[in-house]
Amino acid sequence: MPQISNKVHELTVGQLSARSGAAVSALHFYESKGLISSRRTPGNQRRFDRDALRRVAFIRAAQRVGIPLATIGEALAGLPDGRTPNREDWARLSEAWRGELDQRIKQLNRLRDHLDDCIGCGCLSLGTCVLSNPDDRFGRFGKGSMLLVESED
Repeated sequence: MPQISNKVHELTVGQLSARSGAAVSALHFYESKGLISSRRTPGNQRRFDRDALRRVAFIRAAQRVGIPLATIGEALAGLPDGRTPNREDWARLSEAWRGELDQRIKQLNRLRDHLDDCIGCGCLSLGTCVLSNPDDRFGRFGKGSMLLVESED
């Protein structure tokens, strides 16, 4: 991993990419979503404050555990004065995200446990397939949409 002198207070997008391990395109995407920010030089080049390294590390760690970017953006926006997240922020946010992750794990386990049912049928029948029609509450009433109300014209 390339080292950046402590005398350097701003990073180019290439330096931020090399140091963080995130692709330049990912950094541009993060910036377009408001997760990181840069300033433009007179030559229209991006310059990122050094704290962008920590923000990118935070974003990538949250993504690795399955947190959607929208949720990550909300978490970053909720930090006072747009500051960089610290260890206490991660502990608080990861605790809040735990329930969502537990739900996702439960859902994935259920899908995994029913995967061989699909191999046996081969048709992915919407009437009986747990994978393509989970938690079907209205299937017992017949085919098609049962929730449309006919108008009395």
